[in-house]
Amino acid sequence: MLADLAERYTPARVLIGEIYLPVERLMDYYGRGEPEVHLPFNFQLIEAPWDASTLARLIAEYEAALPAGGWPNWVLGNHDRPRAASRVGPAQARVAAMLLLTLRGTPTLYYGDEIGMADVDIPRESIHDPRELNEPGKGLGRDPVRTPMAWDDTPNAGFSDSDPWLPIHADWQERNVAAQRRETRSMWRLHHDLLALRRRHPALSVGDWLPVTGNDAVLAYERREGDDRLLVLLNLTDAPQHFDLPLWARGLRVLLSTLGDGDATQLRRNEGMILG
Repeated sequence: MLADLAERYTPARVLIGEIYLPVERLMDYYGRGEPEVHLPFNFQLIEAPWDASTLARLIAEYEAALPAGGWPNWVLGNHDRPRAASRVGPAQARVAAMLLLTLRGTPTLYYGDEIGMADVDIPRESIHDPRELNEPGKGLGRDPVRTPMAWDDTPNAGFSDSDPWLPIHADWQERNVAAQRRETRSMWRLHHDLLALRRRHPALSVGDWLPVTGNDAVLAYERREGDDRLLVLLNLTDAPQHFDLPLWARGLRVLLSTLGDGDATQLRRNEGMILG
């Protein structure tokens, strides 16, 4: 067993597998009794169509497929696929962040997504990825999603004392960690607040995931751990949406919205909210 081998050298560590497989085959890596790997990466969110019915089905099927004791995980972006801000747009990237950090299991956040970095156009003379060099013009290059992290507004965005090997995104002087830490509604602040809410509410960190009947525009689900019950509503469209709350959720207040304070039954365009 791979996990057994890892335990011999690094006890109390987690073995993660970068494994691109359909869900039914991915479950094999949880092993029979003892795991092959502790967390076989679940990449469904990276390539899934961005609509409520599809996402609800994918989440439910993954949850149902997990073996007893299998711990779920979710990946929103990585070094091989377009960034969330480029794939679903800057506004929906905030909703995607709320999705990632409110699903059951371990979330994996790709660097730069917490400040809303998008893919960067790479001049031909700056291309490094062998895939693009070997097959130019086919859009296979991964350099656009591997550009430097922007830490502040100092030269080279605080990433390096010398010119980095890939160009920095054009708005790095505003889109950097230091600047967003000072803003109350920045993408960085949203991630900060989501993580803080996970720490305060056991339902978000270890609770059950339960689907809530919604519509094609709103992805809705409950997170529950004992008496701790939260409702997550995600408007995946660019239009306002009304949502009829289930009986148990009526009277809940908005704990966090991707757009600031909100109405528990009226979702604004591109808005996600957590009720509790």
